[in-house]
Amino acid sequence: MSSSLQLVVTYVLFPVAATIIGGAAAAIRPPGPRLKSAIQHFAAGVVFAAVATELLPEISREHNTPAVVIGFTLGIGLMLGVKWLLQRFAPGSKGADAPPISMTITVGIDILIDGLLIGIGFTAGAEVGILLTIALTIELLFLGLSVSVALNQAGIARGRIMAITAGLASLVLVGAVFGASVLAGLAGSALVAMLALGAAALLYLVTEELLIEAHERPDTLLTTTMFFAGFLLLYVLG
Repeated sequence: MSSSLQLVVTYVLFPVAATIIGGAAAAIRPPGPRLKSAIQHFAAGVVFAAVATELLPEISREHNTPAVVIGFTLGIGLMLGVKWLLQRFAPGSKGADAPPISMTITVGIDILIDGLLIGIGFTAGAEVGILLTIALTIELLFLGLSVSVALNQAGIARGRIMAITAGLASLVLVGAVFGASVLAGLAGSALVAMLALGAAALLYLVTEELLIEAHERPDTLLTTTMFFAGFLLLYVLG
């Protein structure tokens, strides 16, 4: 293993651990509906900030509009394709007591893309990679919490919840290794398109999964504030 890849693997263990810890914490002591909504609002704010503070500046720096359009379109197409497949082959997955299949798969794709972004970030420089890792560690801690809460609410057994969140966490490592080894040579239009694809997937996660789940019960001033608290925290750290 090269020294650069070893560095990526070392740092990516932090978001892996954060995802597992978040999932285990919510599985052992499930939060109530109000806290669940607050967690999901906070996670949405953190993810939104990751797009605004980490991805969009990198994308804008290249001034490559065609690559942005292509990557963003592919990202939205990917997420809508997943949604269509779920509606086609798992039409009952959105029931009140049904396992949140759509959210789990969407989060899985997001986590894989997060890993890719970490791997690519380290190829652009250690500082960029470390900042991305810090941002995404916070994001994944709360994503792990959110998924675990949703699975618990659907009546999934505690051991199975922990296994699912651990499996999701492993996708960070897979994505990071792939990004650092296979996609390390990306530059120019290809890199911009990949970052735009990631931005689209993250925005989809915020608008179509986390916030929809969070709004299953009426908002309060606290839950709404948590979205902006998550955004501000990641912005300040970035």
